[in-house]
Amino acid sequence: MMAMMVVASATAFAGDSDAFKALKKSFKGLGYAEAETLVKNSLDQLANDQEKAAAYNMLVDLAYDAFNKQSTIVTENQLAQQMGKEEKPVDNELMTTSAYNAIVNAIECDKYDQQPNEKGKVAPKFADKNAQRLWMGPRNQLVNAGQEAVQKQDNANARKYWTLFVESDSAPLFKACDREQQKPFFGQVARFAAVFAYQDKDMDKAIQLCDVAMKDSAEYEGCLNLKLEILGSELKTKEDSVKYVGQLRDIYAEHKTDGVMEKLYNMLSATGDKAAADKVLDDALAANPNNFVALADKGLGMLNDNPAEAAKYLKKAAELKADNPAIQTYAGTAISITAQNTEDPAQKKALYQEAIKYYDKAKELDPDRLNSNWGYNRYNAYYNYYGEDAPETKQAEADSK
Repeated sequence: MMAMMVVASATAFAGDSDAFKALKKSFKGLGYAEAETLVKNSLDQLANDQEKAAAYNMLVDLAYDAFNKQSTIVTENQLAQQMGKEEKPVDNELMTTSAYNAIVNAIECDKYDQQPNEKGKVAPKFADKNAQRLWMGPRNQLVNAGQEAVQKQDNANARKYWTLFVESDSAPLFKACDREQQKPFFGQVARFAAVFAYQDKDMDKAIQLCDVAMKDSAEYEGCLNLKLEILGSELKTKEDSVKYVGQLRDIYAEHKTDGVMEKLYNMLSATGDKAAADKVLDDALAANPNNFVALADKGLGMLNDNPAEAAKYLKKAAELKADNPAIQTYAGTAISITAQNTEDPAQKKALYQEAIKYYDKAKELDPDRLNSNWGYNRYNAYYNYYGEDAPETKQAEADSK
């Protein structure tokens, strides 16, 4: 019975494995790069997850100490500046690299730290301390370092630092941390990181970062448009287009915005699925008869084949956006084409008169035709309504040049 107790006691209070003892002994005095190589090369020899967590935490300690030393100098320099004393040199690159390494290794440490021990219990040893010391100072350093990298046109490092700042937010290690301080800029940093990933053609990462940024209401619309641009940026085959249509359908189901609706409509039209394209607009108008984008697209889509029906949609759109010169021009054009197809002289003249009202509005809003090309079509309407030699027609001709 005594022998059994001795065995049980030895199991319960087993010390570090020989591999971990050797790791700790070799670790002393190493620089970060050598220490990191040592830990990664020793990992498979360690006895359990708890030793692996401890090994990674040694790297966290090493990196954090280096960061903290430089951070302390920064604080001391601020006081020295106020007192007119000499400031100490700060190694900003070391501070940033150390902050980055501390966070990366802390997240890795936490993966092992959260695993059940030999008793089957989860008893993390490092999580609370690492979350507390890394959440603010080191993570904020990543934001500052990203800004400095952008100023130096070093997009690679800007992306690197900002991506870790964003992704560390969702790490289980930091789940209990207070996010109030980062709210004003978190979404913006995520958007910038997404842009850099897109520029590097890392599409999957860019989409992931867009999805994070879109949770910020201030970044929602811009990042949704960026996401659509990313998804549609490399369409080379019919299969690519079909896939993109499917992605747009999914996004539209989640984000019922006019921008997504219009892209879905345009893609369905481009792939030849006119019925599905029309249904997208019809469903949008059924939900909201005053949907300007759906009205405009519906009218433009039938402008050549059924101008009279197109005019109904475009006129309503023009009423909704009375300050939009382009839609005023399109409404006038739909009415003019309808007039051309009309046999009855009185009705024809009445239609041209109506078209002129929309063209005149477009001219008033956009006299230099920067956003709407009303010139010749307006002149044509004047010609058919007033006659070739009327002073109104001559003036409309001059306006069109």
